[in-house]
Amino acid sequence: MLFLGILLGFIGAGGSGFIIALLTVVFGVPIHTALGTSLAAMVFTTMSGAYSHYRQGNIDVKMGLAVGCFGAVTSFLGSGIAVWIPVDSLHWLTAGMLFLSAVMLLVRLFIVSRMEDKGAEPQRRLFMKAAFVGIVCGLLSGTFGIGSAPFIQLGLLAVLGLSVQKSVGTTMLVILPIALAGGIGYYFEGYFDAILLLQVLAGTMIGSYLGARFTNYVPLPVLKSAMVLTPIMAGFILLF
Repeated sequence: MLFLGILLGFIGAGGSGFIIALLTVVFGVPIHTALGTSLAAMVFTTMSGAYSHYRQGNIDVKMGLAVGCFGAVTSFLGSGIAVWIPVDSLHWLTAGMLFLSAVMLLVRLFIVSRMEDKGAEPQRRLFMKAAFVGIVCGLLSGTFGIGSAPFIQLGLLAVLGLSVQKSVGTTMLVILPIALAGGIGYYFEGYFDAILLLQVLAGTMIGSYLGARFTNYVPLPVLKSAMVLTPIMAGFILLF
């Protein structure tokens, strides 16, 4: 879990996809419980990672809070949808969302040239775009138990025009309210294991803080590759 935390802090992902895959495949935890516990774990994992990224200057606080607050609402609603999805279908759907997120990031980071900074764009338009990104990502997160980090990163890159480094750090901030609201939703649905949560947190919080410190010191192609490969690996583990 320590290594997983370092990887997730480095690429700016909360890691629920990896956590879900390990809990269900390796430890045999029911997937709905794994979804709720992983989202709750992400609150603490991303908290340490976000603080480290903030100190490194990699977070757009205003944009992150706007996206995260809208996402929190739909994440809570999504947790209510997830309980009606059959277990077998949820495995495939969650893995499918991880693969799709990797494809979308691959296209955005390596095929489409990076957009210019949109700092001069009218504030109202930026707010509307932030709301759109938050609503979509929050719904995906709550329904499928993933932190939707690749989707958030893609939204910050393509829709809101942040740099790769800024999108990595800001994603950690966005995930905080989304994961908190989703975790609360799963708690009220009865899919939460406090002991399991403590076991997951033992290594991931420390690792996330350490991993965030490497973001500014590695070549950009390495960072981009890690962002794409992480959800792919999680998806394959989930389908194993």
